[in-house]
Amino acid sequence: MNDPIGDMLTRIRNGQMRGKSVISTPASKLRGWVLDVLADEGYIRGYEASEENGHPAFEISLKYYEGTPVIRELKRVSKPGRRVYMNVNDIPTVRQGLGVSIVSTSRGVMSDASARSNNVGGEVLCTVF
Repeated sequence: MNDPIGDMLTRIRNGQMRGKSVISTPASKLRGWVLDVLADEGYIRGYEASEENGHPAFEISLKYYEGTPVIRELKRVSKPGRRVYMNVNDIPTVRQGLGVSIVSTSRGVMSDASARSNNVGGEVLCTVF
């Protein structure tokens, strides 16, 4: 697998299209950090570590509001073939501040608002609306 974050985001999108309440994805530290941001911002109910066929995995609880998914749009920005790094002043606002950019900084993975308040830039992993 070349793009583990992209794979996880695709699993979330596919699970929401099918109306699943829980999906599974292989576990890694970076995926856990991204899921922490999604949970803190209220886009997923949460996640917990489990084991699937002897390999560590995350069970992600998706969130719905009146039958529609809370996450309307989930886009990968920085890809393995083209990394996107931005200064703190250049980090994009998603849908005029209604969405969130997830940024990998030198101080950890955080939302765009946290990156601005900590005055750090970094690699823009994905945008969520």
